Amino acid sequence: MTIQLGFVIPVETSGAVRRLPSVEEIDSALALIAGHFDSAWTVDHLQFDDADVLEGFTALTWYAARHPRLRFGNAVLCQSFRNPAHLAKMGATAQILSGGRLILGLGACWHEEEFAAYGYEFPPAGVRVDQLREAVQIIRSLWQQETTTFRGQHYHVTEARCLPRPEPAPPIMIGAFKPRMLQLAAEQADWWNVSSTGLADYRAMVATVNEHCATIGRDPASLRRSWIGACACASSEVEAIDLAGGADDDEEDFSFVGTPDQVLEQMSDFVRLGVDTFIFDCAGFPDQTTLQTILDRITPRLPELTELLPYERTEST
Repeated sequence: MTIQLGFVIPVETSGAVRRLPSVEEIDSALALIAGHFDSAWTVDHLQFDDADVLEGFTALTWYAARHPRLRFGNAVLCQSFRNPAHLAKMGATAQILSGGRLILGLGACWHEEEFAAYGYEFPPAGVRVDQLREAVQIIRSLWQQETTTFRGQHYHVTEARCLPRPEPAPPIMIGAFKPRMLQLAAEQADWWNVSSTGLADYRAMVATVNEHCATIGRDPASLRRSWIGACACASSEVEAIDLAGGADDDEEDFSFVGTPDQVLEQMSDFVRLGVDTFIFDCAGFPDQTTLQTILDRITPRLPELTELLPYERTEST
């Protein structure tokens, strides 16, 4: 397989952008990338101050129905917002109706404002990680077993069924940065995702994940690695920086910025560490400069990047 690209579907306003793109603008972008990008993704938030925000799973299913040539996922769903057994049913339904095009992204959540506003408890980070671990166990079991009975510290189900079961079951992607989440990803995820993470930080995370894989006897090549974040790409570096809203060397909030050659070079460093999927939030959207430049001048060169992967992928999940 070659290096794959994903497109972030805007479902919230951010920064200087104070309006959501229209359905027509997003449809145009998704139609443009079909056959060139592999997937499209939504985030999962409920509230950011007074910004417009669409619900992530609803948006995903809407666009998945309209664009059958793309796979769809959330990067990532907040596991606290949905009962895990119910989410397993939602994921199974989306997988079946889409013809097997769902990637179920999950995370431990972080944005406390929306928890308070919508009446969810916001336990400490360690508790949220434990809840996610139980949620993944329940979801996998419901997708694989005739019935599931599970009694954990946080969740329980009794003789639960998820019929019809999704075949194949969607891959589960876990967004992970901190040590306990990295361990969870190594132990239970099909995909491991990071967002806006710079090279030095990512290299350290890879070392941690590989150590956990070695501990449990897992081949690290079996854990797909994806990166999601902003990309500003244009014919000139000046134009790309302008699309990005100015130069920014913040390692803690990394973006790909530059000409096609510069962006390819930045991507190559991550590919050498095993990243085979880049999910881009295209700067300036609904202006399509970044998106069109990626299509015209980066996608034809993805096979070059693929040769840099440290191992071969034998699965297309």
